[in-house]
Amino acid sequence: MRDRRVEQGEATRAALVRAAQRLFTRKGYGATATEEIVRAAKVTRGALYHHFSDKEELFRAVFEATEAEMLERVLGVAADVPTPLAQLQVAIDAFLDACLDPTLRRIILQEGPAVLGWTTWHEIDSQYAFGAVSAGLQLAMDSGELDRQPVEPLAHLVVGSIMQAGMVVARAEDQKAESAAMGRALHRLLDGLRPAAARGRAAGSRRRGAR
Repeated sequence: MRDRRVEQGEATRAALVRAAQRLFTRKGYGATATEEIVRAAKVTRGALYHHFSDKEELFRAVFEATEAEMLERVLGVAADVPTPLAQLQVAIDAFLDACLDPTLRRIILQEGPAVLGWTTWHEIDSQYAFGAVSAGLQLAMDSGELDRQPVEPLAHLVVGSIMQAGMVVARAEDQKAESAAMGRALHRLLDGLRPAAARGRAAGSRRRGAR
């Protein structure tokens, strides 16, 4: 049986992360005081500093929790798609849709790089996205949908492209239109990795659809 104090500590930490996530989304990191987070979480200031050394460490926990939420959402949408390449394409669209969510957009794409610094933001973000993209690319190569090549460097390039697309969407005036445009561009990028015969079929299909 688990120690009750451990369970209470985990519940307190989770309450702080949830409260901070809501406040950071609504007000931004800089405009949110730790006193507000403590009140919203209904815990003491001592409890805050028991779990987190400072506000930035709390933000990192919020960031990682939000990244996990995004990855769960994206993988859930793509789970039942029949082929590996189609899963990658659906996952890209799901990610860009998630960028329209105020919490995911604010925490991951807007506040994350500014608060954590680009290097730390990139390292954490890659921990969540890189494994999923690498696995998807490998499966698509194994199925013959993509040309074989070293997976790791390609995964870095694809993840970088996806995250840059998300940053553009987050800052766009018309975010829905930008999300659709970025999705089309990323799909074309993946189409360019297909074997030559498959690229020709995909191009022909796009031309017929445009008529």
